[in-house]
Amino acid sequence: MKWQLEAEKWLMQENLDTTLMQQLVAAEQNKELLEDSFYRNLAFGTAGLRGELGFGTNRMNIYTVRKAAQGLASYIISHGEAAKNRGVVIAYDSRHQSAEFGLEVAKVLGSNGIRSYLFDELQSTPLLSFSIRELNSFSGVVITASHNPSEYNGLKVYGEDGGQVAFEAANAITAHTENIEDLFSVEVLEEASLVENGLLTYLGYDMSNRYLKQLDSILLGGELDKQLSIVYSPLHGAGGKLVSKGLEVAGFKNVTIVSEQAIPDPDFTTVKYPNPEEAQAFDMALTYGHNVNADILIATDPDADRMGVAVRDSQKNYVFLTGNQIGALLVHALLEDKSSNGTIPENGVVVKTIVTSEFGRAIADSYGVKTIDVLTGFKFISEKILEFEESAASTFLLGYEESYGYLIGDFVRDKDAVQAAVLIAEVAARYKVNGQTLLEGLYDLFEKYGFYQEGLKSIELKGQTGMTKIDEILNYFRSASFVGDFTQPLAVIEDYAAGHAVDVESGHKQPLDLPIANVLKFRLVDGSWFAIRPSGTEPKIKFYFGVKADTQVASDELLLTIKEAVMTIVEKITAESL
Repeated sequence: MKWQLEAEKWLMQENLDTTLMQQLVAAEQNKELLEDSFYRNLAFGTAGLRGELGFGTNRMNIYTVRKAAQGLASYIISHGEAAKNRGVVIAYDSRHQSAEFGLEVAKVLGSNGIRSYLFDELQSTPLLSFSIRELNSFSGVVITASHNPSEYNGLKVYGEDGGQVAFEAANAITAHTENIEDLFSVEVLEEASLVENGLLTYLGYDMSNRYLKQLDSILLGGELDKQLSIVYSPLHGAGGKLVSKGLEVAGFKNVTIVSEQAIPDPDFTTVKYPNPEEAQAFDMALTYGHNVNADILIATDPDADRMGVAVRDSQKNYVFLTGNQIGALLVHALLEDKSSNGTIPENGVVVKTIVTSEFGRAIADSYGVKTIDVLTGFKFISEKILEFEESAASTFLLGYEESYGYLIGDFVRDKDAVQAAVLIAEVAARYKVNGQTLLEGLYDLFEKYGFYQEGLKSIELKGQTGMTKIDEILNYFRSASFVGDFTQPLAVIEDYAAGHAVDVESGHKQPLDLPIANVLKFRLVDGSWFAIRPSGTEPKIKFYFGVKADTQVASDELLLTIKEAVMTIVEKITAESL
């Protein structure tokens, strides 16, 4: 079997990294682990690599990182000497081996005559994006697995606009990477040689200062209560310094940092998962919040591109806001601010993903602002910003996705938890002036626009068997059998892999104006919807749900009904495939 041959090749490799060799020898009798580590090459996805750390071709280690870096190097070389000289900015977060992998990327690039700008300490993804634009670099790389558990790491590649690489570039880098038959053959230069030859420059805090100066462009006008009490946790990641400084620059002085979680920790010791989408990530922040009577709690993930919020209610308990609710609050605050001073551009646009709530669209519509949908993934939002710049047909106002990613100022081209933290604090400060909490402000929006509610269900299906099960689920939902079995009345089925939407009653097909992707979205007769897609970064299949009703109770009931109808089918398929 191929995986056995590959494992044997690694065992026979001279000078294999000592730690990897020890792990490999210890696992010689663990067939399941060996097969999963070697049955495939870790795929270079839409913007890079992500996987568990360890030995093997299907793991993150110095050899798979070097291979990906060589693929990027070959791509840059194909664009000529100017691209090589403009170079690559490299950042890394607090995860295991992140700093080591960042240097390995620079060593591979340097061996190809390509300049690198490597941060001298862990830094956030939004700062990487900003720095690419600020330094006019040709590309960028950040070593992170975002909000994944501690056993994961990853490598994301960015284009010269500061956004994650577009499909065309990603496909070209993938092709170059796949042409490397022997990942042990990738050459590197040592750090001292890189510095001596001007191929490696270290970046310090100056880049953070340049970024912070740009925050003025996103601040709200009008009266705000800057005595708002904030508790902030970086969840052991890279956001601590920049988010804290950003809040200070915006005028917030009453900020309490969760000190235990301000310490970079690759094991994320104090949280089960360093994911601000999940309530458990706020456990320590909750204690701090009650101690200081905080108005809001803010947390950012390890690379500081995602931000979560909890807000105090009238009973002095903390309520966790969903990514969709935070997005709606930001859309409303931004457009209300621009409306009050007459600065909403006629061609202004809000951009969201197809699995994000319609709540934000309803708010934008009321201000005469168009909302555009893109595929899931912030790279598609950044591509729209670039398109707007080139055509001058639209003006970007805000982009967001349900998975707690937001961007307001386009001096960054990826989701930015620093901007988001500053703006949500300002929104809360504005409500506080009026004697309201952020939660009360949200309910005012519900009363005006309707009680929108969303849900998400993820199923983890690991390994080759898991990939097969994910395919089986998607195939069933694409079949005529599903339409007959589903208990709720369907209106339209959007199949982004086929590139068309089908009217269920008439059978009429309408082309979809988005790239091909393995995503299904089902619109119900009552306006509710659900969508299904495999995760691009984890071994999971995800189910998204969205409803709207006139009351909170009716919204709760409708969401539960649709979720149960879908997940009952999924449970049946999964059980049958076991």
